[in-house]
Amino acid sequence: MSLKATTRQVDSVTVIDLSGRITLGEGCSQLRELIRSLLAKGHKNLLLNVADVTYIDSSGIGELVSGFTAVSNQGGQLKLLNLTKKVHDLLQITKLLTVFDVHDDEAKAIASFQKSSTGA
Repeated sequence: MSLKATTRQVDSVTVIDLSGRITLGEGCSQLRELIRSLLAKGHKNLLLNVADVTYIDSSGIGELVSGFTAVSNQGGQLKLLNLTKKVHDLLQITKLLTVFDVHDDEAKAIASFQKSSTGA
């Protein structure tokens, strides 16, 4: 199963609902293109909902980091929502839990963008 992504706007935050696999090849390039196109359109607050992501390989992890860097370089924020146990463990092992702002509750995640943008 390849990666499926749908986007929706909640206040100033673009929520990207992902499902499937983020792996070398199609899954990674799809995610990369989506993040880049959203940035090009001026969407700088991105929330990746990974609740339905079944698998991420090392390339997928790299793509998350690459996306995070691209968004940060544009003055925006990329946060993660609803990590599965597998994805959580993977981010913990790779020490990336300390890099990403991770949330379990969408409303709180959306609110965290407002807090950080007003405090900046």
